[in-house]
Amino acid sequence: MAPPSSLAVLCILLAIFSFYESNAQLSANFYSTTCSNVSSIVQNVIQQALQSDSRIGASLIRLHFHDCFVNGCDASLLLDNNATANIVSEKDAAPNANSVRGFDVVDNIKSAVESSCPGVVSCADILALAAEASVSLAGGPSWNVSLGRRDSRTANQGGANTSIPSPVEGLSNITAKFSAVGLNVTDLVALSGAHTFGRAQCRVFSARLNNFNGTGNPDPTLNTTYLANLRQICPQNGSATALANLDPTTSDSFDNNYFANLQSNQGLLQSDQELFSTPGAATVSIVNTFSSNQNTFFQSFVQSMINMGNISPLTGTNGEIRLKESIEAKVLTKWFFFFLKQRLVGQISKFCYERIS
Repeated sequence: MAPPSSLAVLCILLAIFSFYESNAQLSANFYSTTCSNVSSIVQNVIQQALQSDSRIGASLIRLHFHDCFVNGCDASLLLDNNATANIVSEKDAAPNANSVRGFDVVDNIKSAVESSCPGVVSCADILALAAEASVSLAGGPSWNVSLGRRDSRTANQGGANTSIPSPVEGLSNITAKFSAVGLNVTDLVALSGAHTFGRAQCRVFSARLNNFNGTGNPDPTLNTTYLANLRQICPQNGSATALANLDPTTSDSFDNNYFANLQSNQGLLQSDQELFSTPGAATVSIVNTFSSNQNTFFQSFVQSMINMGNISPLTGTNGEIRLKESIEAKVLTKWFFFFLKQRLVGQISKFCYERIS
């Protein structure tokens, strides 16, 4: 019997690949045979970035959050404007413009992963892994990240404008936005606990300091000593982009001090303080529980991160594994990646039946 042609072998491999991909679901072991060291690669790049930017961990977890709330965890947030592909970037949406950051570190992670495992790991999974590594490196919990997401080919700027919770929204609106993506009140409080590290620009909360809701007075829920400190950082007519610590006590550590801050009326953002200061809200007792028991907070936070990471992922043959233009990618067989990107089995089969000239 004559040995099979290279084209026939390729078709067989593609058939196996298509079956595997169409039945794929998120799993902590998704890359166990294709990129088993991906978690350590991600962590190493973030460790290096932290040497020059102490708030990068908080920025990376925020990227994952803002990505997942718009059409699910699909890395659509990372796409730039592209008229040819009809992409209007989510980066320019109101909640993201001049606010979200860390894209350079994500690029560095992607380059490092591509060097080790070309064409395998999605950008969406990199965002999920970066969020976990950022929390762990700041002294918070670690967990096995479910993997196997694929990347969106499109962005949804309109969805970013309407779906991402705002720091100046009331609790009822924010609760509704969490509910819209399948997250409950415990998820809301636990994920808000990520504000235990990182910074916020003055423009995000300055209205609370002097003219809350048009009253001409500060937010009455603000601790007066804390208010005075914030006015030093963010004076009237001062820089709108000056930074204040989200947690005034342990600004770069992941712990449960955020919830103690809320109890003493030292929540930086309106959306933070309303978790504790809204009369009769279900969130109040959860804040008290997390403040009194860090382990309970950590356990709930991990589960809520898993819940958020499960929001409408693209799996199987949906979406793509986004690639950077790199030497490693170019080395791989161009036809294999062409077939890989086809969404319909019929498109793959057509080329299996035709000789490539």
